[in-house]
Amino acid sequence: MAKTAKTEDTAAFAAFDAAAATDQIREFAEKGIEQSSQAYSKLKDNTEAAQKAVEESFETAKAAGNEWSKKAISAMRATADANFDHLEALASVTTLPNFFELQTAFARKQAEVATEQVKDMQAASTKALEDVFKPVKDVYSKAMSDIKAA
Repeated sequence: MAKTAKTEDTAAFAAFDAAAATDQIREFAEKGIEQSSQAYSKLKDNTEAAQKAVEESFETAKAAGNEWSKKAISAMRATADANFDHLEALASVTTLPNFFELQTAFARKQAEVATEQVKDMQAASTKALEDVFKPVKDVYSKAMSDIKAA
């Protein structure tokens, strides 16, 4: 019986087809290269998209900063003009009750204007932040959906 077992082992070894194994290894290597190429292509595309998004974000931030600065300067100019107008009005006051009435009205008006200016600046800041981060957010969302799909 021991002889039969050796014969079966030899026969099984002789049945090994080196050409088929080589074909399988080549096919495996080709698939690996193809998958690596696809992964590299996706990585490259995502990197380029991220770079573009960052550049867009910087440009948007620059524009938003300029717009915010213009709003701030405009608000300061309006406040300065109102203060000078108020000083001119105070110069023509002849009685103490008129002074208090003028001062109270000015303070109330400045509080209203300041409130509106703060709301306007806050809205501009919120919009600027949304605009600045939108390209990056879009690229991130696309990358995450690509990862989930893979």
